[in-house]
Order: sequence, then structure tokens, then C-alpha cells
Amino acid sequence: MMTSLFDQFMSPVFMGIPLIAIATLIPWLLWPTPDTRWLTNRLLTLQAWFINQFTHHLFTPMKSEGHKWALILTSLLLLLISLNMLGLIPYTFTPTTQLSVNLGLAVPLWLATVLMGLRKQPTITLGHLLPEGTPAPLTPILIVIETISLLIRPLALGVRLTANLTAGHLLIQLTATATLALLSLLPAAAALTMVLMYLLTMLEIAVAMIQAYVFVLLMSLYLQENV
Repeated sequence: MMTSLFDQFMSPVFMGIPLIAIATLIPWLLWPTPDTRWLTNRLLTLQAWFINQFTHHLFTPMKSEGHKWALILTSLLLLLISLNMLGLIPYTFTPTTQLSVNLGLAVPLWLATVLMGLRKQPTITLGHLLPEGTPAPLTPILIVIETISLLIRPLALGVRLTANLTAGHLLIQLTATATLALLSLLPAAAALTMVLMYLLTMLEIAVAMIQAYVFVLLMSLYLQENV
């Protein structure tokens, strides 16, 4: 019996080996390998259509320098969707409920966009720290505020993804616990809570896909500012 609701978010360890690494690598085995043939199966066709639509929507408003990131951001989207969705299966673990994992994805990519902007267009990148037309007395204060807002971006990315997934998992677990408790006492109430649990599961599936898309979309916006 679990001593706390948050025990489900602890990184599992088997014989001293952290299983979070396995949980992170396994989703890549589930995606079908692209084929060079013109005629493929329906799954490969759907996957290719989804990737084409995503890259077109994400990189059309961006300069050509940012198109080099298409493979990185598309792979990141597929990885996040896989991790978030597989975490809804019973007896599995969701690595993206760990803030350290999300920050490990957000910080290097955010830092790469900032460094690329400083290398290619340092004047424009540094100009984002001070809005145009700012009064002279407010210049130091605004520079500090904009610098803090710039540095907090990867933390906001990681916390947003962690908080949304954690809240959804907790709601599902609380509803499932209530269903089991009411099953022998009030079967009608247990049926209602079971329906609520199914609805929450469907909502969590949508949240898992949307949060992965939001994570990559915000990263593309940061990239767009620096290319």
C-alpha cells in the first residue's frame, strides 16, 4: 500500500538501476521506421502526414536559418508525446512528471537558441532586453526584469509540463481510489465515479498531446527570436 499519493512520481529503481532511462528509451522502439517506398502502410502514411503538417505549421513563419532545427524539434515532439501517453498505461512510469527530466530537455535547447542569437545577431538579441522608447530612468530596472524573464523561460517550460501531467495523474488516482472505496458501499455512486475516471482519462490523453505541442511550440518561438 502506498504511503503517499506522490509515491507514484518517484523514479523507480530495480536492483540499484534507475528505470527512468529505460522508460525514456523504450518509446523510440514503438514508432514505425520510415520507408523510402512510395506505397506504405496506413500507419506510416499517417505518421508522415502528421510530421509534414507539424513542420509546415511550425517553420513556415520562421527564417530559413531556423529550418535546421526541424529534425530536433520534431523528434522532441514525438518523444514527449510518447512519454506522456505511455505514462497513462497502468504499471508504467512517466519520466516527464520529473522536473529534472523536463529541465534537462528545456535548458540545453533554450541555451542553444540564446547562444545562436548572440553569435549571429548580437545587437538584436541584446536589444530584446530593453524595449524601444524606454525612459532613461527605467532602463536599469527594465534590463534586470527582462534578463530575469529570459532566464526563467526554461524553468517555466519544465514546470508547466511537470505540473500539468502531475495534476492529471493525481486526479485519475484519486478518482480510481474513490471508485474502489464506493464499490461495495454505494454501487451507483461507484458507477458515476468510474464514468468520471474515464472522462478524466480522455482529458489526460488530450493534455498529454497538447502539453507536448506547447513545449515544442514555445521552444520554436524562442528560436524564432534568435534567427
